[in-house]
Amino acid sequence: MKWFVPGRLEVLGKHTDYAGGRSLLAAVDRGVTVEISDDDEGFTITSTAVEGELTLTPNTIPDLPKGHWGYYVQAVLDRLVLNFGELKPARITVDSNLPLASGMSSSSALVVAVSLGLIDHNNLTQRREWAANIKDRIDLAGYMATMENGLTFGTLEGLRGVGTFGGSEDHTAMLCCKADQLTEFTFCPIEEQRSVPFPAEWAFVVAVSGVLAEKTGAALESYNNASLRARELTEAWNDATGRDDAVLADALASDEDALEGLRAISAHDPALSARLTAFVTESEVAIPRAIKALEAGDMVAFGKAAELSHRNADEALGNQIPETNRLQSLANELGATASAGFGAGFGGSVWALVPTEQAQEFADRWLSAYVNEFPQVQGTASTIVTRPSGPARRV
Repeated sequence: MKWFVPGRLEVLGKHTDYAGGRSLLAAVDRGVTVEISDDDEGFTITSTAVEGELTLTPNTIPDLPKGHWGYYVQAVLDRLVLNFGELKPARITVDSNLPLASGMSSSSALVVAVSLGLIDHNNLTQRREWAANIKDRIDLAGYMATMENGLTFGTLEGLRGVGTFGGSEDHTAMLCCKADQLTEFTFCPIEEQRSVPFPAEWAFVVAVSGVLAEKTGAALESYNNASLRARELTEAWNDATGRDDAVLADALASDEDALEGLRAISAHDPALSARLTAFVTESEVAIPRAIKALEAGDMVAFGKAAELSHRNADEALGNQIPETNRLQSLANELGATASAGFGAGFGGSVWALVPTEQAQEFADRWLSAYVNEFPQVQGTASTIVTRPSGPARRV
């Protein structure tokens, strides 16, 4: 059996999901395909991208280099065995046409694809534990997220994930987004909000910076710091008010004066103050403006919302680097209607919105101009043209 899981395009919503905020998302027309077949014993994993094979054993830490993609598969095996018991032996073949560590969430796509394949291979959806916890794809996205962050989901006990303190945005986009639409979700809990049609005359060009955004490698500490600062803000708020809000969005929604209260609480700490600004600007200003613009067909206003989002990510969230900043400004200089960095940051990618008929020509000019300024990424930087596509599916 085969499962295809698309990559995720985070149009807007940088580091908002785990704090209960908004994201504007699409699934894309590229992704990860996993084929599962019976095997005599154990779990053998191969990838079309690299030679050789991995042999993994549930609940046994593999002898692999830090950051190796095999740790994502290991996390899935460990969690499914913990929650549902012994799994049937399987041979797992992974194929991907997503740029690796690019911000399009190839790592989460791998987790979801392997999970769906093994769930199908073992008929886990028929189990009582499954029915008690997972009613629909929204629930499934929440469970898939805990494969990575290690949290418990309902009565399905948590286990160490892959070391990230992330949320469920990626998994939600992959499982719940629709073809030819951009969809707004809010998180903690996951709730689908508005969807807006994405006109056929427009396309996204994604430029991969060539600077790897490996969430299990060098950028892990920076990635997790953004999450930890949001958690610290919520804890400080609860200490000051006596409340028990779970995430930053709950604190902000608790009272009409909550924002001023949070500003006062964080004023002594520049890092916390910047994190608050980053969250509020992205979730409560940029995304609502962007959706309003799309609903009105006002692409100029949409471009302004994207610009606000990118500047906010650079100046307040602090997850942009010189390469992604220059890609974004180059896109604007070359005539893109809108452009912004996206994903975890600290590397990764930038999207640009351009007319479909000009997309490939724009992609070529954009990449050429970028590599001319950053010759060290020659061979690792790339561009793709994509549109909102359908969610994960058996193929």
